Amino acid sequence: MKWDNINQLCDIVRQISYEIHCYHRNGHLEKVYENALVNRLKKQEIQVEQQFPLTVYDEDGTELGDYFADLFVENRLIVELKACKAIDDSHVAQLLGYLKSSRVETGLLINFGAPKLSVKKYLMSQLS
Repeated sequence: MKWDNINQLCDIVRQISYEIHCYHRNGHLEKVYENALVNRLKKQEIQVEQQFPLTVYDEDGTELGDYFADLFVENRLIVELKACKAIDDSHVAQLLGYLKSSRVETGLLINFGAPKLSVKKYLMSQLS
């Protein structure tokens, strides 16, 4: 399965996440879902890196350090995974901070921990 733009890539990750949640349900540790998502993305020949170091930049371009994205897909999509009862504001702030600091435009916040899968897409404009 190939994709033409970032929206199609997000749709693929969203669909695969749904399939994982249908099969495994909630109740596992985050790492189980991370490994499952990596396994299934690679089967689709989609490039994915686990615990991928991304450089954090200051507003003037100075490198400040690294953080590790749960998944970095096709060198353009940060995927932050959770396995908790509900997503809260701190989870959203974490992903938005990662996007802004690393200068990656698009991220998905996926929660496998609730009975209903939650997948939310976030965009960080370079102008903000």
